Amino acid sequence: GKVLIIGAGGVGMRGTQSAQNPDVFTDIMIASRTKSKCDAIVKAIGNPAIKTAQVDADNVDELVEFFNSFKPEIVINVALPYQDLTIMEACLKAG
Repeated sequence: GKVLIIGAGGVGMRGTQSAQNPDVFTDIMIASRTKSKCDAIVKAIGNPAIKTAQVDADNVDELVEFFNSFKPEIVINVALPYQDLTIMEACLKAG
C-alpha cells in the first residue's frame, strides 16, 4: 500500500527507513513544510524511489487536497505535536 510520512526531522528519517519494506509498502512519500529536508532524508537513505513533497501541516484544506492527490492508505504523523489535530482532521475529511 501507500504510506505518507509527515515530518522531516529525526523521527521522520527513522520512520522513512522503517517503511522500506516492499512487501508492505509499495509507495512511500515523505512530506514537510520544507521539501529540501525531505529530499535530504531520501538522499541519506539512498532510495530514490521515495517521493517527497511540500505540505503545510497547519492547513487542513491543503492537507485534504494533498491526501486526495496521493491517496495514502496510512499516514504516519511525526510532525510537531501542535499539528496533531489538524492532521487528524484532514485524515478524517479525506477519508
